[in-house]
Amino acid sequence: MLKGKLLNRAWIVIAGIFLAAWPVAAHHSFESVFDQSKTAKFTGTVTKASCTVTFSQSNLPAGLVSGNPLVPGSAVPRIYTGVVYTATDPLGSTFSGTFGLHVFGHVVVPPPPPGNFGNEVNPFGNGFDVYQQHQAVNAIIAGWTATKADPATHFIRLSGTHTGAFQYEYAPHGVGTGLCVSDPGYDAAGTGLTNGLVLRGCNTGAWQQFVPQSNGTLANLATGLVVSPNGTGAQLRGTTAPTSWGGSRYTWTDYAHLPG
Repeated sequence: MLKGKLLNRAWIVIAGIFLAAWPVAAHHSFESVFDQSKTAKFTGTVTKASCTVTFSQSNLPAGLVSGNPLVPGSAVPRIYTGVVYTATDPLGSTFSGTFGLHVFGHVVVPPPPPGNFGNEVNPFGNGFDVYQQHQAVNAIIAGWTATKADPATHFIRLSGTHTGAFQYEYAPHGVGTGLCVSDPGYDAAGTGLTNGLVLRGCNTGAWQQFVPQSNGTLANLATGLVVSPNGTGAQLRGTTAPTSWGGSRYTWTDYAHLPG
């Protein structure tokens, strides 16, 4: 609607120019003033053509600033009535309307401390992996390639309740789930492994405390067993001795240093 008004106004200006000159020759016929058998050629360069309409807002809630368009910002989530939206064309014509502005809120989760978001990775690139990203108690912890792209391999390393121990909370994309890696000492996942690693609700118990050893292994505080793989994709389990081929040696790797 604004565009139509603007174009009409432009035609009015053009018509006004011709009408202003018309009285000089008003008593002559059109043919006596203009020779229709001849044509005239005009040349030139159009330097600018504009039909820009700008917008502004008023009666905004605290935290938001008027702009063209509205400047992104933050305000208390709710519906604000009486917000005025004004459109202005290049000739100064304005059109205003009143609207309700709905501000939505979302929870901002703070990122984990630098260096404590990543995975324990062995020399073969495999780390803790929540099988099929099953976010539940007794979900299987398998050995799988740890990457930035795979949220099943994302964990937050927390300081344990025992000196030198760590606890590992499953945290896809850095968001903690409240579920931690545990060796409960029995076949919690129903896979036949007495000391198979699973997810359990995070707590201060010794079953979730893992102590790095001088040989690179991770020993569970409750069982005394070290975390060992049994091939890529298999459930991690506690064993009395590390594997002979080096799969039980783990190094904490920050998310920034995981492969893509």
